[in-house]
Amino acid sequence: MSAVEAAFREHRGPLLATLVAELRSFDLAEDALQDAFAAATSQWPGEGVPQRPAAWLLSVARRRAVDRRRRDETLLRYLPRLITPEAALSTREAEDDSVQLLFACCHPALALEARVALTLRFVAGLTVPEIARLFLVNEPAMAARITRAKQKIRAAGIPLGVPSPDDLPVRAEGVLAVLYLLFTEGYRSHRHELAAEAIRICRLMPPAPETTALLALMLLQHSRRHARLSDGHIVLLPDQDRGRWDDRDIVEALTLLDAPAPVGPYRLQARIAAHHAVARQAADTDWPAIAALYARLEDLTGSPVVRLNRAVAVAEAEGPAAALDLLDVDLPGNHHLPAARAEMLLRLGRTAAATEQFDIALALALTDTERDHLRRRRESAPGTGTG
Repeated sequence: MSAVEAAFREHRGPLLATLVAELRSFDLAEDALQDAFAAATSQWPGEGVPQRPAAWLLSVARRRAVDRRRRDETLLRYLPRLITPEAALSTREAEDDSVQLLFACCHPALALEARVALTLRFVAGLTVPEIARLFLVNEPAMAARITRAKQKIRAAGIPLGVPSPDDLPVRAEGVLAVLYLLFTEGYRSHRHELAAEAIRICRLMPPAPETTALLALMLLQHSRRHARLSDGHIVLLPDQDRGRWDDRDIVEALTLLDAPAPVGPYRLQARIAAHHAVARQAADTDWPAIAALYARLEDLTGSPVVRLNRAVAVAEAEGPAAALDLLDVDLPGNHHLPAARAEMLLRLGRTAAATEQFDIALALALTDTERDHLRRRRESAPGTGTG
């Protein structure tokens, strides 16, 4: 990996957040930063990599923004903090800018999909093609979606900054939802860097009980990242090598959960994940406790996804018949529901019905990894000829 590529991966998101905060323009910030990386591509191979690459890139981007607005009589209003290439980029400044931009991108006036796309683009620093792949849409459609969201921010005069203390709880709830969606996409697609980015941003959030709970939840799930695939195949939780789980993530998460706090949705989910984390082997898992926590979570959220996860826990605690009764829910387009039904039916010896559910799940699965796992499970069923 070249020095420019490494700088792009490490610094693009924070730099973009800083530039948007200064310039009050998504488009100008993107263009100026793109100019800076283009300059680095041409200059660093011959002149050498600067001692502080992020500071160099920020300085060049600011100067490119000056060039683009040279004819603007109000230039000083937009760029009050021009610095030299030797000046350092303040980590605290970049973090503050990221949080402010995160709240702007997650304004309740924007649709949820727009909030996620803007957060991925301007806070996490993903490119439009990368975001398009995550959303399973083509690049022009995603570019148009981001453009519309930016236009709405400008037209509505949405401020760039952390909301007032009175507005913080309502706004923070939406921000946490976006962060968890970002993490979940990284977790589902095995893109560790995307999941890690959601964790990084969550650390920057103003302290609050559910923010801490979400951080603990993501750390516990992220701790299993190196054990979830083997030779490109999905390894289910009971079969994972727990020696490959990240103990540092687990210890930090459990410490966060030790502090007394109100019980909300993220805290309940984190406590469920903690039960898995402390079990030395799969047989030691306290499934009745997990099933009880899922029941509380379902009462709190009414979510069919929670019901699905609760059914999996009930299957371990009480048996597949009790679990199958819980799976009479509607989750359009979600392959996990028919996959769970298939597993319960297999355990009940109803192979033909299980195969039908595996076929439904295969048609709905989004990734090759998921389809490979489902196909292997289907073929392992007794009576299919390959099991």
